[in-house]
Amino acid sequence: MNGPLDGVKVLDLSRVLAGPYCTMILGDLGADVIKVESPGGNDDTRYWGPPFKNKESAYYLCTNRNKRAITVNLKTEKGRKIITDLVRQADVLIHNFKTGTMEKWQLGYEHLKTVNPRLVFCGISGFGATGPYKHLPGYDFIIQAMSGLMSITGTEESGPLKVGVAISDVLTGLYAAIGILGALHERNQSGLGQCIDLSLFDSQLSALVNVASNYLISGMVPKRLGNQHPNVVPYQPFETKDGEMVVAVGNDGQFQKLCTALGLPELSTDERFVTNELRLRHRESLEKILTNTFRQKTSAEWQDILNRAGVPCGPINDLKAVFDEKQIEARNMLVHVEHPTAGTVPLVGSPLHYSRTPVSIRRHPPVVGEHTKEVLQELGLQEEEIEEMEKENVI
Repeated sequence: MNGPLDGVKVLDLSRVLAGPYCTMILGDLGADVIKVESPGGNDDTRYWGPPFKNKESAYYLCTNRNKRAITVNLKTEKGRKIITDLVRQADVLIHNFKTGTMEKWQLGYEHLKTVNPRLVFCGISGFGATGPYKHLPGYDFIIQAMSGLMSITGTEESGPLKVGVAISDVLTGLYAAIGILGALHERNQSGLGQCIDLSLFDSQLSALVNVASNYLISGMVPKRLGNQHPNVVPYQPFETKDGEMVVAVGNDGQFQKLCTALGLPELSTDERFVTNELRLRHRESLEKILTNTFRQKTSAEWQDILNRAGVPCGPINDLKAVFDEKQIEARNMLVHVEHPTAGTVPLVGSPLHYSRTPVSIRRHPPVVGEHTKEVLQELGLQEEEIEEMEKENVI
């Protein structure tokens, strides 16, 4: 069956994570994604490892399925003409070059919209196309630091910590996909494309959600709370007889259920703990009581008790435990893709589950320039022209 973006053509001039993650999502949804690299390959993640699977890096493999790959030297006039010709047929172009680079190559939006007025052009950068930081490079780690995310991650003892994945890149990739889908929808009414200016900094700042709002409303700079929640109690890990588990009590009704399940019904009427606001004020007193109680049984025992009581809880899984979960198989969140050099590659599946137009994995993460000849022939180039371009290092 065709995916929801069947018929949409995407030119992907991005590298590393944010852009490729976005275009993988679009590819999973059925778009024809053409990944453009320099001759020899310039996506750094191809070389970020170990681990490698037959010289293919796990990092690259995780965000590049459902794409065709071509190589084009954008520093040559003929290479830029190839991109311009592809733009005539494209619906979307996405890139993450530094601000001003695409304009220098005559591949900026103002030029390309004269070639294809329906083009949706998405530029991803560290800090966006405007403002005093527009020319600064933006790596995820830098953005986590500058956006305030690291200041609220960790504990007062640990100091600032980054999130365990490149979360700023991932969030920007998601925002890019949302922005592109919105522009494609608007194009159905106007008939025109537009430019999307997206930055890692803006995306990560937006994702601070309630913590940013807490500061803006109160004026109080938030502290690092580790695994505690700034607005809800109890919402944290607890030590058990054999390890740790997390409990997430989101309202007063769930707190009452928790107290009953723990054999401490009197806590739900204790004047210190009746409401979440009161529990926040008396966080330490409540935590001491709950900690002593949770230590009396194993994690599995408590999970069974709390699940039956309707109290949100769960184990703290490592990745082996995650992929051993029956839920993974039930939701098709582990897929296996055949690759020409890496063999059978296990990948995380798509979280998007459509009822009529399902997501599909049609293509393996491509090797460098794997589809260059195929794509250029679709443009109408002959074998002799393609061979000549190879000799000239255009492709």
